[in-house]
Amino acid sequence: MKDFSVRANWQADLALEFAAKAGKTRLASSHRRGPLAVQRSFFPEGSVNHTYLLHPPGGVVGGDALDINIQVQPQAQVLLTTPGATKFYRSAGPQARVRQSLHIANDASLEWMPLENIFFCGTNTAIKTDIHVAEGGQFIGWEMNCLGRPANEEGFPNGCISSDLSFYRDGHLVLLDRFATQGASMMNAPVGMRGFCAQAMLLATVEDEQLISQLQTLLSSYAPQTWAGASVVDGLLEVRVLAHQSQDMLQLLTAAWGLLRPQVIGREIMPPRIWAT
Repeated sequence: MKDFSVRANWQADLALEFAAKAGKTRLASSHRRGPLAVQRSFFPEGSVNHTYLLHPPGGVVGGDALDINIQVQPQAQVLLTTPGATKFYRSAGPQARVRQSLHIANDASLEWMPLENIFFCGTNTAIKTDIHVAEGGQFIGWEMNCLGRPANEEGFPNGCISSDLSFYRDGHLVLLDRFATQGASMMNAPVGMRGFCAQAMLLATVEDEQLISQLQTLLSSYAPQTWAGASVVDGLLEVRVLAHQSQDMLQLLTAAWGLLRPQVIGREIMPPRIWAT
């Protein structure tokens, strides 16, 4: 196996600003340093901007530092995803750091839907995500994490993962979520992943009680391959998922998105075509 820990470290920044113009959401400005980039925008459903975030090196190793800053201006509608999984390789010691800062203005919407993070055995990774939604802004987004590579019969006996997510509504902290594990400690814990090797969380700015009831019924239909539950805290919907395979998580989250999107964004779902390749 190639030793990814010996290649030069990447220090990369990507700042994107989206704005509504002439009936569509345009990428108004883009500033980058290092290998982070985006493909040209797609408009498969008219005004909504579909953009794919790219990391050409194909993986993150110890010592890498990636910073992503997204600004969605009033009346803009954006869907961001990735063309494939993000792989966090083993580290010889240095920590890999990813910082993601998402800002959604009043009367704007962001759908944040990256494909899964895959953490290789021996990784040393810290991820911090801050989501700021102004009053009147809308958000649907998820994070999917897979520990080890079960398809290759590779577990996660050692390594370090620290993932922190903060959600702010009109400047006020609504949710502070932390996932951390040393090796398989959290995977095997009864108050952790309960033997599953993959976990996900979906957040959405919705609190309709009837919709939540429908969502809970939907989630229960995916058992026992996945375990999932939904709750609402201060107007923010949380869906938490445990699974053995990333495809099971994506299938469940896409179904949940299909139920939530008409209420939150006002549109039926249109999965990014890159997911089908």
